[in-house]
Amino acid sequence: MHEMSLVQALLTQLTSLAAEHDKKKVITVTLTIGPLSGVVIDSFQFGFDILSAESNLTKGARLIITSPTVSYHCVRCGSIQTAAMRPDHCPECSETLLIAEGGDAIILNQVEME
Repeated sequence: MHEMSLVQALLTQLTSLAAEHDKKKVITVTLTIGPLSGVVIDSFQFGFDILSAESNLTKGARLIITSPTVSYHCVRCGSIQTAAMRPDHCPECSETLLIAEGGDAIILNQVEME
């Protein structure tokens, strides 16, 4: 489960941020995890809950995850659709080849510390 290694990397980043800003406690972490990132959000949350409890810095921290929709570009007519899941075809021309744009990133949006 690669989500655990991603959580470990996040916790390392949080430790660095806390040291840089002379903070002792992480309160809230807000992430955006795209639906095409290959990350299972429930597994990431589980990993965060387990691993964050091992450090006084992150123990009890709240993780907020948002997952944006993805834009799909039709190669035939250029129509763009925004959807949570890949459409079967273009509603304008019925083309089935739609190219995903975005939705593959993992972004640390905000960290609340004290």
